Amino acid sequence: MDNQEQLNNLRHTTAHLLAAAVVELFPGAKPTIGPVIENGFYYDIELNKTISEEELPKIEAKMGELVRSWDKAEKREISADEARKIFADNPYKLELINDLEKDNQPITLYKTGNFEDLCRGGHLEKPNQEIKAFKLLSLAGAYWRGDEKNKMLTRIYGTAFSTQEELDNYLNMLEEAKKRDHRRIGQDLGLFVFSDLVGKGLPLLTAKGATIRRELERFVVDEEIRRGYQHVVTPHLAKVDLYRTSGHYPYYKDTMYPPMKIDEEELILRPMTCPHHFMIYKSQTRSYKDLPLKIAELASQFRYEKSGELTGLSRVRTFCLADAHIVAAPEQAKGVIKDVLDLIDYVNKALGLKKREDYRYRLSLGDRSDEKKYYQDDAAWDYAENVLRGVLTETKQPFSEAGGEAAFYGPKIDIQVKTVSGKEETAFTIQYDFVMPKRFDLKYIDKDGKEKEPIVIHRSSIGAFERTMAFLLEHYAGALPAWLSPVQVQIIPITDRQNEYSQKVFEQLLSVGIRAELDDRSEKMQAKIRDAQMQKVPYMLIIGGREQEAGQVTVRTRAGDDLGVMTIDKFISKITEEIKEKKA
Repeated sequence: MDNQEQLNNLRHTTAHLLAAAVVELFPGAKPTIGPVIENGFYYDIELNKTISEEELPKIEAKMGELVRSWDKAEKREISADEARKIFADNPYKLELINDLEKDNQPITLYKTGNFEDLCRGGHLEKPNQEIKAFKLLSLAGAYWRGDEKNKMLTRIYGTAFSTQEELDNYLNMLEEAKKRDHRRIGQDLGLFVFSDLVGKGLPLLTAKGATIRRELERFVVDEEIRRGYQHVVTPHLAKVDLYRTSGHYPYYKDTMYPPMKIDEEELILRPMTCPHHFMIYKSQTRSYKDLPLKIAELASQFRYEKSGELTGLSRVRTFCLADAHIVAAPEQAKGVIKDVLDLIDYVNKALGLKKREDYRYRLSLGDRSDEKKYYQDDAAWDYAENVLRGVLTETKQPFSEAGGEAAFYGPKIDIQVKTVSGKEETAFTIQYDFVMPKRFDLKYIDKDGKEKEPIVIHRSSIGAFERTMAFLLEHYAGALPAWLSPVQVQIIPITDRQNEYSQKVFEQLLSVGIRAELDDRSEKMQAKIRDAQMQKVPYMLIIGGREQEAGQVTVRTRAGDDLGVMTIDKFISKITEEIKEKKA
């Protein structure tokens, strides 16, 4: 397609085609809504029977049959009363019609073939000529309007492209994404588990999974301290009043856990850390010489996610964020943000991620007309947005702009990562905050001896460790770089006669901090090698009679490359350098 609008029209029309096919195949079906989404579309339908994914090809076939007669999309605007007559047996459409009437919105219908639907538009002019390549992908349950109190509907996901080649490429990418699903990899490699008795969305990291997180934590903390951050530790809960003061409680109340009444206090699990850090800032008088003051923490946070939205480590109900809040004078903002971007680029490079290819930036702006969601101070918004835009432009960062995506207290830069399924997701943010300093009465003494109000930059350097782990497992298909691998070396004696020498090699590796395992099972060498490769261990040290006699090892990689025979000291030097340099 020439542009995104045309592609959206293709997918929107195909969503209507899906609904038409379902109505023909399943009499009594009640279509509700069918929007375009990233990489495709879906339609939510009330069915009087349960269907399985085995029935999707039958629906596709019916779509192919119906589209032949779809030579145009006819639009007409009608009154609310007329619309109610047409959709009298569909309570979902009636609810939408009532909402449109209440908001004084026009009520429009689109007819394609014999199917007419309530719709605001965006369709192909000649569907039977332009709908050439589509595929139904999956089924899911979805509550009407996302409300768990409403009826559960059947959601059918699909996609459409202008050519079969584009569709085939996309389907191949989805197959690869399934293989790289971090939930599958995490299970195969024994990295994390979930327990119904512990609770949904509460991951338990095994020793191997905890090793990955610990390496990420050490890397981030050491680098941040080197860059002048002060790492602190604050409580995982606080009085509700703290979040009333910040404004988070009314804004995010629905995603926070309920307050707990303890003695005379109402306490709540924290959904964010910034108010705690503000209390550290306010604990003493601050001078302009103290600024910018960088307060950082590996902070556990708790947010209520709906059960249907929980996904492995990507969407959880508790997570640990590499969080920081930089209190600065307004004129320092540009320099602070440049430093943060430099830190993020450094961290991503160490993780093996390429700017523009694996991640980019998004400038998220506020909607000044939304008085409920955004703090009203046009001058402050103008200044903050121009600062962020100026930094991104001056440092030649790849970025786009998005309206209405800002935090309620200021604009932000979102770090957008590309997942293995081709989607772009926000990993974490850099937020310019001109509201919290007012609400918490943050001050500093300037050069002239007068109290001034600072600004705050909220930022993360690596995001939530759980989500970052999920992303990296999928990015590397489980074959993490040596510095992050839970087991870096597998020692494989060919026979039991090499076990004693292999034990000495094992102990020597452990003594220099290399994570190693000794596979002294009475199994064939090829089976041990295969097991190590399945566990994505970067290096295998094969030890037979000749290696034992010469005091050496034969080195193999998980990719199957034979690096030949070398002394233990030479191998230790090689892998130590690789770990130190964080080679991807």
